[in-house]
Amino acid sequence: MSTINTVVAFIYLVAAIGFVVGLHLMNSPATARKGSPISMWAMVAAVGVTLAKIAYDQTITGIGWAMLAAGVAVGGFAGLRMARRVKMTAIPQLVSLFNAVGGGAAALIAIADFVRLTGSSTSSISTTAIVASAIDVIIGPVTFTGSLIAAGKLQGWITGEPVILPGTRLITGALAIVGLGGASYLFAGNASMPVLMTICGAALVFGVTMVMPIGGADMPVVIALLNSFTGIAVAIAGFVINNAGLIIAGAFVGASGGILTELMAIAMNRSILNILIGGFGTGDAKVAAAVAAGGDIRRLGAEDAAIQMAYASKVIIVPGYGLAAAQAQHEARQLADVLEANGVEVLFAIHPVAGRMPGHMNVLLAEANVPYTALKEMDEANPEFPTADVALVVGANDVTNPAARRPGNPISGMPILDVDKAKSIIVIKRSMGHGYAGIDNELYTDPKTGMFFADAKQGLAEIVAGVKSLVGA
Repeated sequence: MSTINTVVAFIYLVAAIGFVVGLHLMNSPATARKGSPISMWAMVAAVGVTLAKIAYDQTITGIGWAMLAAGVAVGGFAGLRMARRVKMTAIPQLVSLFNAVGGGAAALIAIADFVRLTGSSTSSISTTAIVASAIDVIIGPVTFTGSLIAAGKLQGWITGEPVILPGTRLITGALAIVGLGGASYLFAGNASMPVLMTICGAALVFGVTMVMPIGGADMPVVIALLNSFTGIAVAIAGFVINNAGLIIAGAFVGASGGILTELMAIAMNRSILNILIGGFGTGDAKVAAAVAAGGDIRRLGAEDAAIQMAYASKVIIVPGYGLAAAQAQHEARQLADVLEANGVEVLFAIHPVAGRMPGHMNVLLAEANVPYTALKEMDEANPEFPTADVALVVGANDVTNPAARRPGNPISGMPILDVDKAKSIIVIKRSMGHGYAGIDNELYTDPKTGMFFADAKQGLAEIVAGVKSLVGA
């Protein structure tokens, strides 16, 4: 091995260590801010040494360098602009777009290398190259179109409800057969460009027909799954062009995405297969919910809510997507500060799938500088509810619904936050609209629950003002 190859291999190894350390640190909100830059600089090192190797080997022309520079400039500008302008509530859509770009890029790498190899002679293509290219041209396009559909559903450009047209699943099955059949033909040693493109076309359509029947409730899980697909596609692309950096980075993304998908499915008490079959969830439709049988809602105002919390011993705040949509994390932190200054113990209970992605609430509250020690994950928070004087639910819906404890409904068996066990419950919500699961929340008709109908940001601000007037802050 030449000196340059040794240096490249060593830096790829250092980058891999950086990826591992970064992922490990991102396991905890307390260390996530350290893990992210470590992973970033590891990737910068991997990309930098790859460019250095290309320059040393002189494998591309001046036009190639110009195209690389243009790609870096356009991609860097777009990425920086999106990172600065995207709202926290739109991060899942952005992640989905990144998945689409990664999957599409991996497929293009495989197609380009296949074209290069077939341009000389079909006999020169190894079985490994054919297999890797075929797998990439299956996974990459599925990830590309599937991620675009998922982003569209979350953004509201495509209905969040399951779209199941007559014959959709038959078409999906036929596309799978076309893809697998074409791949088998290539695996047999037949380096056919038309067959490869047929597989690519079938995979592109398959991504659409796979994701469209899946409802908005399951989109976070679908995005995590497609993220795993992206990693696998990138790793396979590494085998296609024999690049260890791509293989290592892709393997990490694929493995971590797969683990995350499984954890989210468990948190929702749903199997991944059940999610992919589709037909569940209603998205963000603002449907007026019928009051659960035998129950009535009790309304209260900001002053009533302020009185309950100002004279409580323990208050547990339960954030949800409504808090994220209203960008009310700073008001939540302000309320906690005012209460704690008056001797009230304040905790934040975090459900694993609250919001639209894992860690959504953690990131929001960290942005508002809520202490990590005040954030309690579901297993840690649930024992606290029976001792809480007030549980304040801000925009959370399905993750607090006691109906999950009974069989026969879309969220049966889903682990929930035991909000209904608190002595008193206050829910801030704009309307009685359904959550993603499309069913009434029985918590709202609990005799202990008071409904404060308001935008989360405005409602919390009014409660803060009420508490201050009571305690003289």
